[in-house]
Amino acid sequence: MLIGLFIGMSTYAQQIDYYLDKGYIAEGYDVTEYFNNKTVEGNKKYVATHDGAKYKFASQANLDKFNANPSKYVPQYGGYCAYALATNGKKVDADPETYEIRDGKLFMFYNSWGRNTHEKWKKEGPETLKPKADKRWSEVKYKN
Repeated sequence: MLIGLFIGMSTYAQQIDYYLDKGYIAEGYDVTEYFNNKTVEGNKKYVATHDGAKYKFASQANLDKFNANPSKYVPQYGGYCAYALATNGKKVDADPETYEIRDGKLFMFYNSWGRNTHEKWKKEGPETLKPKADKRWSEVKYKN
């Protein structure tokens, strides 16, 4: 019995921490639509769970598209701000309407109170910042 409890706790400890404001990835925006360069809010009728995180979609077709290849649509860094990870190694909330598709991956950014980190990301250079964010994400991605 103790072995089962230990295995269960170990599995839980290794779950990636996703930014789930409003209970969903990207605050319930349809992650497949970002790849069409659109921000579209999802509908509670079309929901999927992947890796313990819930997603909403605008249509059954988008839900099916996600289910066929979820790893294509999962935001980088658990949906947290890519710029904040690169520059200070912290998980910072992201704005679902501030994003970038780069090399076929979805990156989210903080944008509030006059601070648009996507603009800073572009200005300071994603080629330099992305490797830093990748390294720091590997250090902070699991829940404590």
